Amino acid sequence: MMYKPFVMAALLAASCGAQAADAADLAAIRSQINEMKQSYEQRIAALEEKLAQAEAAAGRAETVAGKAELVANDASLKVRQPQTSAAAFNPEISLILSGSYTNLTKDPRERRLQGFIPSNGELMPEGRSFNLGESELAITANIDPLFRGALRLALAPDNTLGVEEASIQTLGLGEGFNLKAGRFRSGIGYLNELHPHEWDFSDAPLPYQAFFGNALGMDGVQVRWLAPTPVFLEFGAETARAMSFPATDEAKNKNGLMSAAAFVHLGGDVGVSNSWRGGISYFASQPKDRSYDDPLNGVSNSFSGRSRTWIADLLWKWAPNGNSKVTNLKLQGEYFRRTETGDLVYDTASTAQQGAYRNAQSGFYAQAVYQFMPNWRIGYRYDRLSSGAADIELLNNGSLTAADLPLLAHYAPSRNTLMVDWSPSEFSRLRLQYAQDKSRPEATDNQLWLQYVVSMGAHGGHKF
Repeated sequence: MMYKPFVMAALLAASCGAQAADAADLAAIRSQINEMKQSYEQRIAALEEKLAQAEAAAGRAETVAGKAELVANDASLKVRQPQTSAAAFNPEISLILSGSYTNLTKDPRERRLQGFIPSNGELMPEGRSFNLGESELAITANIDPLFRGALRLALAPDNTLGVEEASIQTLGLGEGFNLKAGRFRSGIGYLNELHPHEWDFSDAPLPYQAFFGNALGMDGVQVRWLAPTPVFLEFGAETARAMSFPATDEAKNKNGLMSAAAFVHLGGDVGVSNSWRGGISYFASQPKDRSYDDPLNGVSNSFSGRSRTWIADLLWKWAPNGNSKVTNLKLQGEYFRRTETGDLVYDTASTAQQGAYRNAQSGFYAQAVYQFMPNWRIGYRYDRLSSGAADIELLNNGSLTAADLPLLAHYAPSRNTLMVDWSPSEFSRLRLQYAQDKSRPEATDNQLWLQYVVSMGAHGGHKF
């Protein structure tokens, strides 16, 4: 009995300790719950703030997009509306200036392409010593969403002004079609569409001098169709009043069609460093009373009949990894073949003897131009013509002798040309050129050129 109070005290102490432990645990649990609750509330508040910021940004973006759409619509409306004020009409204007110093061993006035009827084209080189080259003033502009206009005036060294090009062309008829009307350079061959300041040499190749008097111009209509193919494939046709040799359309007084041309161009890339373009072209005309003076006997003759010219052209360009800035190579060549059938009138001013005439003439040039370092290029060109063996009735029947038609005696004019040029910028070029010209059998003309070509004002990119 004496141990009973101790037992009761021990049980009471144990009971009080257990109650104290449960209360501490509950307090700890409540504390953790409160911490978690505060943490979640803070995270929710942060997310709500981010959501508000994102909604505000979306609102601003929508506002900006709306303004941009308004600006675009306004710009589109302005483009579609015709230009009604002088300030709105702002065409591209450019001016090309050129000149040269030449040293020639033979008198350029005696130069001729033996075996070929003179094309009466621009004499190149113009003369000895200092020469002012042809200056060009070009004005181009988009007229409206459908048309673009171009005017190119040529100021010759003899102070005459000529319209080299004056044309309008469509900006896209759809399905790859485009039209051009007015005066323009024919799309035949490769070099024909390029103007002299775009040439790689100071003068035109011999075939262009012999067959077109340097270039074939047209007053008429041209249509082109770009085929929807993986490679460049273009077809073109022209009907026009041809403005230069071998046609005589400028003097014709008739309705209907006169001369016509057609061409197809094909091109593409080979890897990233090479690209090419080739083509076949055809030009047909019916010259009438196309007169020429034979410089060897002073007699005037004329030809009437049909003239047909075929051209095959090929261009290959190489630039390492497609970057032509430092080095690049350009290979270019064209082959010409012309057949003419009709009547030849000998000495139109006196005897006017007439007989059948037929001849097939050909020629080609091949050139390579290499840019060996930035702004510096060297080039070589070889030209050759074949006058063919003319079938002349007046000679065959004994009415005339070969001495009466000395200019038409068979010959194969040729020329070798070297050049080096320096272009400090895309707007200026200085060129030194040497040519050994054998265009007539009795003389070899060694020609030295020093030429400058500069451009001022807005000037569109040159063709491929």
